Amino acid sequence: MTAVAADVALLVIDLQPDFMPGGALACEDGDALVAPIAALLAQRQYRTVVATQDWHPADHASFASQHPGTRPFESILLHAQPQTLWPDHCVQGSAGAALHPGVDWNVADLILRKGTRQQVDSYSAFRENHGPQGDRPPTGLAGWLHERRIREVHVCGLARDYCVLWSAQDAVKAGFRVTFLWDLTRPVTAANDAMVRAALAKAAIRVA
Repeated sequence: MTAVAADVALLVIDLQPDFMPGGALACEDGDALVAPIAALLAQRQYRTVVATQDWHPADHASFASQHPGTRPFESILLHAQPQTLWPDHCVQGSAGAALHPGVDWNVADLILRKGTRQQVDSYSAFRENHGPQGDRPPTGLAGWLHERRIREVHVCGLARDYCVLWSAQDAVKAGFRVTFLWDLTRPVTAANDAMVRAALAKAAIRVA
């Protein structure tokens, strides 16, 4: 298959067992992405491939277990911003945090771990969520891609309604054209699909 343009990068977001059926924070049919994404990478269409990996300390502030009296999927204020509380997931060194073994990750040029700071969640590949200083600290990915003369990114992975969406939105803000590979994403809940499509349209993100 013909390679895509050299200035286009593929971002594979959080393709990890904890986000798949049987995992701690399962997305609907998340495991259905493993084979097609593995096949896409095997075709070597993209000269630049980035994979992100959710990688939380065991006492991460986004875990409901760290907030007595709360339950997963409730919302609290963290650093004066709304924060969804999650089941413990993608704990550093755990099997559920590994990149899925059904994909050959040797083709990735960069594996970016996110959510590593105990007090700051990180949905997006480009910026962490709001931290104690009130800002969203950059991960450095935008600069890395710009240095490689990337002008467009294609995004796929998990979860459609959180980390993939936020990564796509922040990619636009960082100056990239963005294509959202809809069929290569799955949501935490399909009830959010209308919201995701509206957000993509608002940001002028192409859906393929």
